[in-house]
Amino acid sequence: MEAWLFTGAHRPLERIARDTPRPGPGEVLLRVRASGLCHSDVGRMDGTLTPFMPVPPPIVLGHEVAGEIAALGDGVSGFALGARVVASGSLAFCPGRHADGGYATHCLVPVECLIPLPDTVSFAQGAAATDAGQTSHTALYKAGALQPGMKVGIIGLGGLGMTGARLAVLGGAQVWAAEPRREAWAAARAQGVTEVFADVLDMVGLELDLIVDFAGFGETTAGAIRAVRVGGRVVQVGLGRTSATISTMELVGKSVTLVGSGGGQRENTAAVIAHMARGELTIEASSIGFDDIPAGLARLEAGGVVGRIVAEF
Repeated sequence: MEAWLFTGAHRPLERIARDTPRPGPGEVLLRVRASGLCHSDVGRMDGTLTPFMPVPPPIVLGHEVAGEIAALGDGVSGFALGARVVASGSLAFCPGRHADGGYATHCLVPVECLIPLPDTVSFAQGAAATDAGQTSHTALYKAGALQPGMKVGIIGLGGLGMTGARLAVLGGAQVWAAEPRREAWAAARAQGVTEVFADVLDMVGLELDLIVDFAGFGETTAGAIRAVRVGGRVVQVGLGRTSATISTMELVGKSVTLVGSGGGQRENTAAVIAHMARGELTIEASSIGFDDIPAGLARLEAGGVVGRIVAEF
């Protein structure tokens, strides 16, 4: 098998060849067909998130994995060789974080992480569902307690934010968004977003029940607290910066609930894939090849990417 190995912060990924592993009890070996690129891996490579890694390098990154089952370990039932699946990570276990992940031709995962991928959903969409989908769904429905009829603000229209905006619309909410990159505005409106603004402070006065910050650049968190209604809720997802200065006067004076949300569970990923299978959700994604994974991460670092980047191989 081949893989792109992360050996430490401020170092380029190293292309390696190694023996294809055999699955142990309760594990399956995936032939990876699609692996999504996530900005959090940029944060690991530039050192921002490296101290928070549950398993230190060297490790194969890539936590958005879809593929076909190539081998079954002892005790595995419910899945057959050749089955199309996604590996849905959680805070307890996630490929690319707790063990070698999807920037590789093959990947070992526990069977309890697997979710069947319908034939009508592509590997690329399945891979995107495991992070952009799962994280957005969790932020809205678990941390955000979204209900039909709510007024929701979305900060940041990258891969997660655009998906979150669509999921909020599908949940019966009226949705506004803040995104400085105007090239994303038309796509957001096509997903059902009522209006897009350049800055979160432009949403002050809308009396939003819930704001989800998928950007996380400090001032966006502070702006969300200012823009949400009295007694409203702000969910923090984005980690564009690892700290923020907020007005505790506004937080307390308005009785705002501020909640952090990262990742999710299998049921969140499954809900996203169900939307995809019904034709209600497509995560905007551009495709690259296995050889282009380092260049794709460099594009993420440079900014300006609309939607997700997914390596298909």
